[in-house]
Amino acid sequence: MEQDLRSIPASKLDKFIENHLPDTSFCADLREVIDALCALLKDRFFRGPVRRMRASKGVKGKCTALKGRSDADLVVFLNNLTYFEDQLNQQGVLIKEIKKQLNEVQHERRFGVKFEVQSLRSPNSRALSFKLSAPDLLKEVKFDVLPAYDLLDHLNILKKPNQQFYANLISGRTPLGKEGKLLTCFMGLRKYFLNCRPTKLKRLIRLVTHWYQLCKEKLGDPLPPQYVLELLTVYAWEYGSRVTKFNTAQGFRTVLELVTKYKQLRIYWTVYYDFRHQEVSEYLHQQLKKDRPVILDPADPTRNIAGLNPKDWRRLAGEAAAWLQYPCFKYRDGSPVCSWEVPTEVAVPTKYLFCRIFWLLFWSLFHFIFGKTSSG
Repeated sequence: MEQDLRSIPASKLDKFIENHLPDTSFCADLREVIDALCALLKDRFFRGPVRRMRASKGVKGKCTALKGRSDADLVVFLNNLTYFEDQLNQQGVLIKEIKKQLNEVQHERRFGVKFEVQSLRSPNSRALSFKLSAPDLLKEVKFDVLPAYDLLDHLNILKKPNQQFYANLISGRTPLGKEGKLLTCFMGLRKYFLNCRPTKLKRLIRLVTHWYQLCKEKLGDPLPPQYVLELLTVYAWEYGSRVTKFNTAQGFRTVLELVTKYKQLRIYWTVYYDFRHQEVSEYLHQQLKKDRPVILDPADPTRNIAGLNPKDWRRLAGEAAAWLQYPCFKYRDGSPVCSWEVPTEVAVPTKYLFCRIFWLLFWSLFHFIFGKTSSG
């Protein structure tokens, strides 16, 4: 399919997405099975090292819903964990218990697709996987099962969380050295951040994801994570278009150009956290001063999704530069597709800017009132 995408004219990219991305029939079967699995796991009790825990819900995370073999996450939220430390310290025990429950579910109910729980890699394994496959259709999805502390249980994902929540996350209540390693806890916010986007933008994300998978097949690991490409796509649209009907080739080209400019990238969002809380503000300023690329997780400011290895980016950037010369970025008459005008960095407000504005207004009002009094 790589050759197909390379050679398709820019004007035909929408048709390519419609015909090839994703394989909707298998996705519909998967949704039914995952919904059933989540319902069966919900309210089951899991034996922990100290106490019994209950699964409050299961959430399907990222999924490369393309033809053939795909990977996805299934996060099982447990409501008796007291804080982040529980999740980190009890990971191995929780994985064993979830495997036991999945095996029971596997025998309790027949699914429309083949359901196979994978063996644990070691007795103390912190990873668990299962496969859903349709052998007759030559398709399968491998799920990584991840237990998580349900820290968002009382948060409304449609509203910005109280910033004290992020201050607590940043200041000491996050185990030292574990910043950014609690990504499963934020699955709900992260999922909504992408799912609330216009339909055509989500199709562009699928196209970019497909391109990333082609690069991974050719280059192998390590590469920057797929999620960072999804975020770059959202960022390109937010700063370059913001309309629901746009030129897909332009959006695709913009994302690949951003990849080639990885050394300049400094990107963050203020959908869930911002600079109004002093402690959060100071932390964000520290994060955004780090070596680039810096792309902060929209839901978790402790996580720089861009990673720390520039070699990963260099390999992907080289492939992106080569792709920019292909027919998929040219119109039928041979003229090149233009990208959107998108900055490589998001401006950072001056430290303590809000405090300075407040005191400036206060002193202006003070002098205005008392100046009039003295002159009278």
